[in-house]
Amino acid sequence: MELAELILLIIKLIGTIAFSVSGALVAIDKQLDIFGAMVLGVIAAVGGGVLRDILLGISPPMMFKEFMFVTTAFTTAFLVFWIEYFRTFTKHRYYYLQVINIFDAIGLGIFTVVGVNTALVYGHSDNWFLAVFIGTTTGISGGVMRDVLAGRIPMVLRKQVYALASITGAVIYYILYHTEMFLTVAMFFSASIVMLIRFLAMYFKWSLPRVPQ
Repeated sequence: MELAELILLIIKLIGTIAFSVSGALVAIDKQLDIFGAMVLGVIAAVGGGVLRDILLGISPPMMFKEFMFVTTAFTTAFLVFWIEYFRTFTKHRYYYLQVINIFDAIGLGIFTVVGVNTALVYGHSDNWFLAVFIGTTTGISGGVMRDVLAGRIPMVLRKQVYALASITGAVIYYILYHTEMFLTVAMFFSASIVMLIRFLAMYFKWSLPRVPQ
């Protein structure tokens, strides 16, 4: 395995773990059992990738060929559930929501960039709209599936500049892909931009306009 492939694998694993943690914590916050935590963890981690592969005509989707990611998601959700189960200090809901947001931002940034990269690798480097669409879809879809199954309004519809952060990162990576920058550096930079926007939006409570009640 070449260094670039190894780095890409590590990036994907970090994103998988981050989204799986967010899925498990959403399940715990909603008082679901261990099966529910593992289901939401896996769906959050691989759901966006499955939809990406369907849109790109990749059959079967990569999760059925690269078992490492499903196994990692299952294991992560399993561990998160039992860590929270045996944790002794008081669990405030605010704690869960903040930790969910942090891990979700990490997963969003990584999988947005991975989605764009997959579209480019599969021959769509001249179609910026498709690449950005696939990247954004990959980034947000796992979280949408997680939230819908948990009975929550998806973050993309209510959280501060959520989809906008993903779109921004996708556009930046598409541009950097066509420059002389090393792809791994471009991926780290673009994913970091997505995370930074989300963290700033959470801290400063930025949000898109809504009709006042």
